[in-house]
Amino acid sequence: MSLIPSAAPAASMAFAGRDPAVISLLKMLPLLVLLTFSSAAAPPAAASPSAVHNNNWAVLVCTSRFWFNYRHMANTLSLYRTVKRLGIPDERIILMLADDMACNPRNNYPAQVFNNENHQLNLYGDNVEVDYRGYEVTVENFLRVLTGRHESAVPRSKRLLSDEGSHILLYMTGHGGDEFLKFQDNEELQSHDLADAVKQMKEKHRFKELLIMVDTCQAATLFSQIGVSVVDRFTFHTLAFFEKLNMYSNASLNSLFNSYDPSMLLSTAYYRMDLYKRALNEVMERYIYF
Repeated sequence: MSLIPSAAPAASMAFAGRDPAVISLLKMLPLLVLLTFSSAAAPPAAASPSAVHNNNWAVLVCTSRFWFNYRHMANTLSLYRTVKRLGIPDERIILMLADDMACNPRNNYPAQVFNNENHQLNLYGDNVEVDYRGYEVTVENFLRVLTGRHESAVPRSKRLLSDEGSHILLYMTGHGGDEFLKFQDNEELQSHDLADAVKQMKEKHRFKELLIMVDTCQAATLFSQIGVSVVDRFTFHTLAFFEKLNMYSNASLNSLFNSYDPSMLLSTAYYRMDLYKRALNEVMERYIYF
């Protein structure tokens, strides 16, 4: 199974609860991959379908370095702020930032990171706990976090201590291409690496529900862009939707998809439901995260 589509300009989304599903979002510039797996759909070796959901985790990864990739750090910190606001504590969030834009000498707002041009919300406040920073953000460390195959010296704070009752959000942002995601502008995470890691997680009963979201920017453009983008369009509008919710909201996946305006995304969205038996309006956002 290929977790990342072979066509780089496309984006795909899949949600699996009791039944496998594939939902595709075709986009023009960014590559988004959103996949959700349920251990209930795994082979007999996986967690029992009767496993009770009892904890939530988030693994948030910015894979890019250098100032011109400012938006990737802003993407990740935006999701970090959102999942904390919606109830996931720091001890259950693994935050990986490949660079520190807040301390970059080009930053006119030292020790601050923003995802909007009005600079209304500093994403890099006193309560940001980074677990892996700089050159610690590697493909090896990322895969070790997912699979739990750490060296004995790695502290508990850097481990994904999930179990068969866990709901996990995995978010990654950076530069990608045909079935790969770049780390540190130096190495690549291949689609088969990610597929193997998810398989190991299922076999080890490390989750009940797993949501994988990858938002990557395609760098091959035909014109030069002046300035630095602070956030990608898809992530910005997804966050705008979630900002309207609270921990008790019952918004559905259908309402999320309906919130995507092609004129704002500068892309055309498409999703398919033929492999999934549940209606989108029956799948609540709280089900995704909690």
